[in-house]
Amino acid sequence: MKQPAADPASGQPFRAIAAVLLGVALLALNDSLIKSLTGSYPVGELLFVRGLFVAPWIALLAYRHGGISSLRVRNWRGQALRGASVIAGAFLFVNGLRHLPLADAVAVTFTGPMFITALAPLVLGERVGWRRWMAVLAGFIGVLVMVRPTALFGGAGTLQLAILLPLGAALCGSARDLITRRLAQSESSVAVLFFTSAAVMLAGLCTAPFGWVVPRAADLWVLAASGALVAGAYYFQIEAFRLGEAVLVAPFKYTSMIWAVLLGFLMFGDLPDGWTLLGAACVIAAGLYILRRETRRGRATAA
Repeated sequence: MKQPAADPASGQPFRAIAAVLLGVALLALNDSLIKSLTGSYPVGELLFVRGLFVAPWIALLAYRHGGISSLRVRNWRGQALRGASVIAGAFLFVNGLRHLPLADAVAVTFTGPMFITALAPLVLGERVGWRRWMAVLAGFIGVLVMVRPTALFGGAGTLQLAILLPLGAALCGSARDLITRRLAQSESSVAVLFFTSAAVMLAGLCTAPFGWVVPRAADLWVLAASGALVAGAYYFQIEAFRLGEAVLVAPFKYTSMIWAVLLGFLMFGDLPDGWTLLGAACVIAAGLYILRRETRRGRATAA
């Protein structure tokens, strides 16, 4: 049965906005904590140990949603594909954090909606109009602005090639979201979250033969905090989309850029330059336009 639209007087839209703002802030803080450890530990080890601290929160979520029965998997192929995309995205993004300022890495991940639009005709058979293709092109031009193509021929700017890492993570994230659309027809959210988290942990553990560092006690506390932040961020983002429509909630996810700039400066002394801010503005504008077109198309289809 279709649920009635939320009454603005009920306060649900405001709670949805508050939830997404809190979720975005928690995720940005998590990224900054992980970045602080990338110089001391292999990426696989960070993902595995953090996963250990995320597991109890997933267990609690499963308990609240029906126990073991909520973890039943019906589409193993879809779960495996989603798990692979999340594993690849996680390794790429954390490696990106190792080489890039926090704000740069976060800004590039905003290309996710562009990748989803570009892949939708191939994966979902959806038609994409010329306006959305132009928005996709504008978004990727924004990425080129951040990369500063003239620097690719040499000089100190060559390090910007590392921007391909979060760009690859955004592509993996788009594949994850497209797969999730299909998984949602047969799998519970808890089952998807549990299987994906377990896959990332296992992938991280498999990297142990290639290098492993005994964690310091203080760093374990950082990873424990990271695990709690990730669990809280996902919970609040799910709540946000449950309480409000995507057209209301999604634009507020871009506030993560504010947190990335602030935390990058406070924790690492990094400030994005004008090219990065200009490129990020192009990517965000393109993402918001694609969201607007998707919302209009969805409403027209429903009508």
